[in-house]
Amino acid sequence: MRLLLVEDDDRVAAALSAVLGKHGFEVRHARSGEEAIQAVLPDGGPGFDCVLLDLGLPDQDGFAVCSRIRRLTATPVIMVTARADVRSRIHGLNLGADDYVVKPYDIGELLARIHAVSRRPPLRPPATGRTADTDQPAAAPAASAGPGPAGGTAQVAGKPLLLGRVAMEPLTRRVTVDGAPVALTRKEFDLLALLAQRPGVVFRREQIISEVWRTAWEGTGRTLEVHVASLRAKLGAPAMIETVRGVGYRLVVPAG
Repeated sequence: MRLLLVEDDDRVAAALSAVLGKHGFEVRHARSGEEAIQAVLPDGGPGFDCVLLDLGLPDQDGFAVCSRIRRLTATPVIMVTARADVRSRIHGLNLGADDYVVKPYDIGELLARIHAVSRRPPLRPPATGRTADTDQPAAAPAASAGPGPAGGTAQVAGKPLLLGRVAMEPLTRRVTVDGAPVALTRKEFDLLALLAQRPGVVFRREQIISEVWRTAWEGTGRTLEVHVASLRAKLGAPAMIETVRGVGYRLVVPAG
């Protein structure tokens, strides 16, 4: 099995790589978030069976790296970190991590978790295309082209997206309704872009908070509701963002 170890401490990485090597793993070491992103790109090499991701990286937060990796590949991600608080665990799992291991850990447990996540079938296909930067989590997501579950069109990275009367340009972050520009805040755009990844599919409230606000759910629910209400008003289409009671929201694109 090929593993990508994302760890900025060379001594920790060397010791862990040696142990993993003795158990038959081929390990590639990335010292920063950007180096990890480059390694998982489609043209970055033969690919990996699992990513071991530390959160305390020198160039960017590990949560942001996890989010970017999840947009690029369905490879299992295990967060390996000293952050033991529950909110960090929840946030990491909501961003798409497959498991969360707190340092210090037993190497036997880590090996078992690696094998466990590698046996799981991927929950969604790997994304295509790149994310421009971590501050724009939904600006250029990718999904399979073609009709979505509600008759809409799935988003294609970097290309304009037509959602009924609403048109989005991910690269310029421009939104128009019937050709007239609509001024959205950064978070409003990110929220709309996230829902537009999969028209008709319900996004859980916790997932939206993690993806758009980069934080855990606690205390942020009212903020989400306010942004949804504002977005509905600005788009002039209250029914376009449907509330699924007790779960979250989904984008409904009118047929035709």
